[in-house]
Amino acid sequence: MEEKHSKRRRIVNLIVIAAVIVVMIVAACVTTADSVQQTFWALVPPIIAIVLALVTKEVYSSLFIGILAGALLYSGFNFEGTMLHVFDDGIIAQLSDSYNVGILIFLVILGVLVSLMNKAGGSAAFGEWAGKHIKTRVGAQLATIALGILIFIDDYFNCLTVGSVMRPVTDKHHVSRAKLAYLIDATAAPVCIIAPVSSWAAAVSGYAPEGTNGIQLFIRTIPYNFYALLSIAMMIMLTVSKTDYGPMALHEKNAVVNNDIYTTPDRPYANAGDDKISSRGKVVDLVVPVVVLVICCVIGMIYTGGFFSGTDFVDAFANCDASRGLVYGSAVALVITLIMYLVRRVLTFKECMDCVPEGFKSMVAPILILTFAWSLKAMTDSLGAKEYVAAVVKSSAEGFMNWLPAIIFLIAVFLSFSTGTSWGTFGILIPIVINVFPASDPMMIISMSACMAGAVCGDHCSPISDTTIMSSAGARCNHLNHVTTQLPYAMTCAAVSCVTYVIAGFVKSWVISLPCGLAILFATILIIRGREDPAIRAAK
Repeated sequence: MEEKHSKRRRIVNLIVIAAVIVVMIVAACVTTADSVQQTFWALVPPIIAIVLALVTKEVYSSLFIGILAGALLYSGFNFEGTMLHVFDDGIIAQLSDSYNVGILIFLVILGVLVSLMNKAGGSAAFGEWAGKHIKTRVGAQLATIALGILIFIDDYFNCLTVGSVMRPVTDKHHVSRAKLAYLIDATAAPVCIIAPVSSWAAAVSGYAPEGTNGIQLFIRTIPYNFYALLSIAMMIMLTVSKTDYGPMALHEKNAVVNNDIYTTPDRPYANAGDDKISSRGKVVDLVVPVVVLVICCVIGMIYTGGFFSGTDFVDAFANCDASRGLVYGSAVALVITLIMYLVRRVLTFKECMDCVPEGFKSMVAPILILTFAWSLKAMTDSLGAKEYVAAVVKSSAEGFMNWLPAIIFLIAVFLSFSTGTSWGTFGILIPIVINVFPASDPMMIISMSACMAGAVCGDHCSPISDTTIMSSAGARCNHLNHVTTQLPYAMTCAAVSCVTYVIAGFVKSWVISLPCGLAILFATILIIRGREDPAIRAAK
């Protein structure tokens, strides 16, 4: 049976690869470097990468083939031009960008911090403490959701911190790593996009019209950000009702019945950071570094926004440089953690320094995927994807005013899914929405929210999204396992959100539309729950 399944998958892989080759041959015959600009061809490279990743289950080669396809289209299939665009304008340019470098440094520092906390025994001690207070799988998952909601400053920070803190707890209660990755991912971007004090709020507020307070505008969009609100509600509903479906049901069944939290043979993080744990570790050795990290990152972000130069807190957060702020904050937190462990003699200086390469190694996979994902985005930008989507949105605005929030939501989902970036989607669509509607029209707020919600949804679904990648790293879950198990959940929530935006477009009130969305979501989960195996649900 296994051999037959493997043979079938090889055939599917060959068919998909052959289809990609045919598409590129057709492109070579019918396009030129100029003719592909600002057309649907600009979205072909990320579509190729995503389809290949989902079908072949191999993310590195899929992303690189997508990058290569973008460079071929951009250069008109010229060899020299393709090589220069892939490396000079793509990979090298992305690794030279100060913002991207800041994010990579932040990831490395967090990897070192996680390694330190593990080696110091803080994570194990917290797991033992939580085991005495968290008695069930439902409790472990609800605690993960609660922590994810509390850490709303930044999605990268959320993913890795929640993962490092909650892994020992969820492992003890046999929660699959795929389910943990979903809980982390669904409390990262969805929480940040409805938190006024977050790096995401700062990014969105920067698009406010001149003379308008960006943070105040952001706050007005929160009740209409249906995907984010419904994602959080859906997590709680699924957890409390012990409901799972799609590929996630297989992972959860395997975790409960077979005590295997990974399910698939490929488990790159299975033994990371689990050796030579200090016997002196206490709960404080995990709690204090995490609390210090939160405080230092907030201070670092408002520092970059000019808070200590006289700017008020809200404006400082709105104008902060999240990349530099997170680096400053995490670096200070790392130094404080090292001093704390050395003073308490939990670890020796040599053991602390051994955690530096260990932490770096644990982040090599996500750093590589991020680099390729950023390079793929550079390819779509060079082909004029932003301008193409902007034209589509403007054309859809005419004659579909009441339906426009739902249309904008779907366009934002597609663009964010294809490019793997929420912030890039904001930059494309929010200025268009602001120009379409006057500031006094409630449809501007609803449509802005639809743009933000769709961007988060597409980001949530996309295998090339940096947040999705970080969630896999935080949970130490195979990346494609996370993508394939999360996709049905995200698509369910997206469908309900789209219907809710249709309602909002007509009633123009979140007081009516949001409860309708919650009711539809609850009914959907009840229907799904009725089809699940009662024996598996009872075992949970």
